[in-house]
Amino acid sequence: MKYFITGATGFIGGRLARQLREAGHDVIAVVRNPAKAQDLAQLGVTLHQGDVIEKESMRKPMTGVDGVFHVAGWYKVGVRDKSQAYAINVEGTRNVLELMKELKISKGVYTSTLAVNSDTHGVEADENYHFTGKHISVYDQTKSDAHDIAVKMIKEGLPLVIVQPGLVYGPGDTSSVRVSLIQYLKKQLPVMPKQTAFSWAHVDDIAHAHWLAMEKGKVGESYNICGPTYTFTDTLGIAKDITGIRLPMAVPAGMIRVMSAMMYVFDNFIPVPESYTGEGLRTIAGVTYIGNNSKAKRELGYNPRPLKEGLTETLKHEMKLLGM
Repeated sequence: MKYFITGATGFIGGRLARQLREAGHDVIAVVRNPAKAQDLAQLGVTLHQGDVIEKESMRKPMTGVDGVFHVAGWYKVGVRDKSQAYAINVEGTRNVLELMKELKISKGVYTSTLAVNSDTHGVEADENYHFTGKHISVYDQTKSDAHDIAVKMIKEGLPLVIVQPGLVYGPGDTSSVRVSLIQYLKKQLPVMPKQTAFSWAHVDDIAHAHWLAMEKGKVGESYNICGPTYTFTDTLGIAKDITGIRLPMAVPAGMIRVMSAMMYVFDNFIPVPESYTGEGLRTIAGVTYIGNNSKAKRELGYNPRPLKEGLTETLKHEMKLLGM
C-alpha cells in the first residue's frame, strides 16, 4: 500500500512512518525541509517539500495514494507565540481533508486528541462525550475546532477515521512531559500537582493504533487510543519505584490555580518557562485529560502496554542521555 503522512518529522508521525516502512508499505511524507529529514529518507520514505498550511504543496505527493494519515499538529502549551496554532491545527486540517476529498482518496486517519474534551473532571470520557464551554488552552481550542471540521466533512461523505490519543510519552519526546520527567530525574521538579490525571500511552502503541485505524477502523467512527489512566502523583510514584529518586512535594490543585491566575499577570512582561506560565499551570491544576479506550480495544485490537513497562524504558533512555 502507498500512504501519505503529514507530521512525519514529529514524535508520533516519525514512529508511524517507521512502522509502515518496516511492514513493507510505501510512505510519502510532506516536510518543510527535506534536508532536515534525512532519517526518514534513510528508512525509504519519499520526501516532498511542503507544508499543511500550503494546500497546493500537498496535491502532487497525495495524488494516487491508498490512504492518508494526517498527524501534523501544533501542540505547544504555555508559549507566548501562538501565531501558528490556528494555521496549522485548523487551516492545515481543512487543507488536508479537502485535498483528500478532491483527489478521491479511499480512506484517511486524522489525529485528534482527548484534549478536545478539555477537563473531564474525573470522567473517563468515551467517544460519545461532548464538551461545551471554554477550553483551557489554545491547543485544546484549535484541536477542537479542527475536530469539528473533520466531523463535518465525514457527514458530507469523507471516508475518514478519527483517532484521539491521550498523553503520549516515550523516548524521543519533545513535549513538556519530557521536561517534567527530566526535572524529576535531576531533582529539580519543584512540586507535583494533586488530582491531575492523564491517560498515558507509549508513542509506539499510539503509532500502531493509527495503523490499526487505517486497516480496521470503521469510516465515520472515532476511537480513543489513549492508555491507562494514572494521576501525575501516582505516575511519579512508579518512577520512584523504577529509579529510587525521591519525589517532590505534592500540592493541592487549588494552590496551582491561584499560581496560574497570578502568572497571567506577569506572562507578557517577564520571561517565564513554559511550564510555569498562566496557561501552562492551568493545564495541570487538578485537571483530568482522561478517556475510555474500550472501543479501540474491541474494534481495532488496540492493546497499550502497562505504564510501568513504558515508563521504565523512557526513564532509562533519559537517564542514559543525562549520564546517570
